[in-house]
Amino acid sequence: MQTSCPPYTKSLLRHFVDLHEGTHHGVTARPDKERLFNKAVALVDPYARKTLEEINACLLLGTGHVTATGIRRSPDGDVDAIWALSWPQQQTAGINPVVIRAYFGRGFHHPHLRSGTVGDWPFNVYDDEQAAAELPTLRAIASTDLHNLVFHLGGDVRVIPAILSEPAP
Repeated sequence: MQTSCPPYTKSLLRHFVDLHEGTHHGVTARPDKERLFNKAVALVDPYARKTLEEINACLLLGTGHVTATGIRRSPDGDVDAIWALSWPQQQTAGINPVVIRAYFGRGFHHPHLRSGTVGDWPFNVYDDEQAAAELPTLRAIASTDLHNLVFHLGGDVRVIPAILSEPAP
């Protein structure tokens, strides 16, 4: 008996099809792949921002600030876009902001998502429905990054404003 597959498995399937076919959504040339990457960044932008704003509202009590770089190219040919959440306690503690990064390495077959502390997830997004389906993945990436940043402080949770306010639910 086959059940309906969750959206993240569809993303993985798109990834595996690309690897099998040696393409990225049917294209092989780097400039075409970069055009798809640029479109994917624009599609996922509201969901990346939503993810970081949720953390800001619920855990940082609105003290944080979300920024986005837009698409950037490094001198060695890598292309990326970064969404970041910073807040006063994080800056004072000297740790990095929470980051969601979409990147397409120069030697890569296709782009990926990652954070400052969490490894790669395939970034095969070609329409808004697929971008919306990445919201749980974006939430997992950002939440794990926040956890790892606190871990780098030796578990000092005082960097999270919600800990210092009302008792946790």
